Amino acid sequence: MDKVGLYLRESYNELVHNVTWPPYSTLQTNTILVLTGSAIFALLILMMDFVWKNVVDFIYNSGI
Repeated sequence: MDKVGLYLRESYNELVHNVTWPPYSTLQTNTILVLTGSAIFALLILMMDFVWKNVVDFIYNSGI
């Protein structure tokens, strides 16, 4: 159990004293970029799903 406590203390010390955190403005910019990219990717998948559904419906309904 001592190893777990030592690990947690060292991890906390590393995060508080040795990690360089980015400025808040950078975090905001990167968050907006990720959300925008995710939305574009979701819309692309939505369009592909819509097209594929219509192709499959056309094939099944035409009797090919």
